[in-house]
Amino acid sequence: MEFLGYFGGVFEPISFLLLLGGTIGGLILGATPGLSPTMAVALLIPFTFHLQPAQGLILLGAAYTSTVAGGAVSAILLKIPGAPANIATSLDGNAMAKRGEGARALHLSFLASGVGGVIGVLLLIFMTPILAQWALAFSYSHLFWMAILGVTVIGSLDSKSFVKGLLSGCIGLWLSMIGFDDNLGAQRFIFVDALAGGIHIIPALIGLFAIPQVMEMFSKGRENAAIEALDVPKQSLIASIRELSRSIRSLSIGTIFGSIIGIIPGVGGQIAGLVAYDQARKFSPHKDKFGKGHPEGIIAAESANNAMVGPSLVPLLTLSIPGSPTAAVLLGGLIIHGIFPGSDLFDNHPRVAWTFINSMLIGQILMVVFGIYTATWAARIARAPVPIMAAAVMVLATFGSYSVQQSMGDVYIMLGLGVGMFFLEKFGFSAAPLVLGLILGPIAESNFTTGSLIAQAQDGPLIYFMTGPLNMFLIFLVLASIGYSFWSNMLHNRAAGKAGAGS
Repeated sequence: MEFLGYFGGVFEPISFLLLLGGTIGGLILGATPGLSPTMAVALLIPFTFHLQPAQGLILLGAAYTSTVAGGAVSAILLKIPGAPANIATSLDGNAMAKRGEGARALHLSFLASGVGGVIGVLLLIFMTPILAQWALAFSYSHLFWMAILGVTVIGSLDSKSFVKGLLSGCIGLWLSMIGFDDNLGAQRFIFVDALAGGIHIIPALIGLFAIPQVMEMFSKGRENAAIEALDVPKQSLIASIRELSRSIRSLSIGTIFGSIIGIIPGVGGQIAGLVAYDQARKFSPHKDKFGKGHPEGIIAAESANNAMVGPSLVPLLTLSIPGSPTAAVLLGGLIIHGIFPGSDLFDNHPRVAWTFINSMLIGQILMVVFGIYTATWAARIARAPVPIMAAAVMVLATFGSYSVQQSMGDVYIMLGLGVGMFFLEKFGFSAAPLVLGLILGPIAESNFTTGSLIAQAQDGPLIYFMTGPLNMFLIFLVLASIGYSFWSNMLHNRAAGKAGAGS
């Protein structure tokens, strides 16, 4: 219970103001398409140079936490995920917003994020030594199978057709191969100079989700098809809390999967929400409601997104191994202040470490308060006339894509992928499986390549990748996921056939 003695440091005037500023700023940055949690934390590092180490980490930690949750705002209202972690949130959140339930969706999103985030930080506090040893057990072969497990989600993710879902995922895997091979240095599918550096996930994410929306808006002409967002009565928050309490299954699934995926170094939180969403749907008695505005989809995705924040810092603080890209930026923030994470961090710098962790716990609560407070106002964005909304989304998409690497090439990639996705959607293909393939492709390839090189010096790739308790367990999960997807799809087609015959 050592951490209790350092709570006072969080409520020192400057520290608490930094916590408030980081939380509010993170929500705004997270809601801006293109500004991912990693970028938000990186942008704030220069502001910590003249702060004390604990104060600088409080600012960075608050921004990390709230940016992950803030990405749900644009995902729900505009169907443009603020970050890859918010892809699953857009599937049901935007459908709810189109029904005039945008504020309700935002309430559930922030409440679920808060619950998952608090549990994730508590895991960081109480189970750091145990979880650190567990994280060390993951080698390249295990990370490869984790990526393959994520790939098995592709077929059933936001697609009416299992085959089209798989094809969308395969397109994403192919897009992830564009650029230079990191191991051999060979060029792969570089047709124009803009593709020389590969396809960055942020421009791809914006293009695949935003541009089809914009083209759909413009195709309606000047017809005012804006959604009439409903004013939220005072009882709506209480109703949202009650609804969250009735969705314990989805909340538990999201929190568990987010915590597990967060601690695995190299996997990151990009797939936590997607995997949790898929598992929540598989265990739900209302599978057909997912993707059509089902609150449980938002609850599972957002609780997973924030549950992974705390555990992702376990390997960073104890082993100096970042568990996510944002954790890698936080590592830089620590080193700048002369603090080197490791097994002796809590012995040499207990005040810095515990004040930082405690601030993340308080930050989760502040994030929920400010997020819910602004939810009603944010939901009114849906009232904007279609032409104005389309123009605003286009400006945000262009700015977000360019800001990643200050490159017009990223803007061209964003536009090209968006136009292509617009026509693919007309044939029943979906953007979510494609993005998941794009995210998981490099993870699977790099770990398979590195693992193969290690295996050649040992007993060969077959033994390296196929033996060992953890490998066998992950392979079992992969086969079970594939089998369940086929079985579920077969039952769905059979039920649809009976419904067609009955009519």
